[in-house]
Amino acid sequence: MTKLFINQDVINFQYPKIKKSVSNVIVEAPVDISVNSKYWLTLMCTPTNLEELACGFIYNEGVINSFDEIKLIDVCDNKTSIDIWLNHSVEFPDKWQRTSGCTGGSTSVPLRNLPHTGLLNFRVSGSKITELINELLANQDLYSISGGVHSSAISRGDNLLVTMEDIGRHNTLDKIAGWLITNRLYSKPYIIFTTGRISSEMLQKSNRIGASIVVSRTSPSSLAIKLAQESGICIIGYARNNKYRIYTHSNSVSLSD
Repeated sequence: MTKLFINQDVINFQYPKIKKSVSNVIVEAPVDISVNSKYWLTLMCTPTNLEELACGFIYNEGVINSFDEIKLIDVCDNKTSIDIWLNHSVEFPDKWQRTSGCTGGSTSVPLRNLPHTGLLNFRVSGSKITELINELLANQDLYSISGGVHSSAISRGDNLLVTMEDIGRHNTLDKIAGWLITNRLYSKPYIIFTTGRISSEMLQKSNRIGASIVVSRTSPSSLAIKLAQESGICIIGYARNNKYRIYTHSNSVSLSD
């Protein structure tokens, strides 16, 4: 069984009292990814859903466009490496660019004008946005034990299809992308819900997945807002306590429900 937590002795200070206790701490682990027997990079992650993580990462990087391009995915027994074999050759990226990820994410995809994934006829009610973000927050299994973990989920507007947790917010979207293509769910549009900040990289991954709406418990960055405006994606931030802020393409949300 994969170890997800360690027991850590801590000192709790609340003036004027001091006491010792044991706390659960989420595991952060390096996982190597190899493609066609060549080492690519090491991801720092929570070691869960590793097949989806690796599959979704190379999908979001544009290495593959469907699960049918994958011949085999092998996660080693100790969860420290993942080997992916494709049915075609692939060029190794010239360089990996550090991202603003919580654990220092990496990407080989340069920022550029994104495809237009927002759909003008796709609308969701404001009450449904509140319902689904609250459902995400209520289903944070790892977070409820240790804290320090991000969660993301995906929906077509009625219910949450899947929820993924990881110490890195970028990793949660890679895991979701991997789950979607593994199950061959390519139809769009989607709504992404996340506890993490919507940076430009998070917006780029959401766009690749096919999101028309991205909802976060916290804020978007200025560049994410610019990219969302250009690509037709509705960004919703600070979705908590039955309130939220709409930053782009407010026509995607029906506020009169």
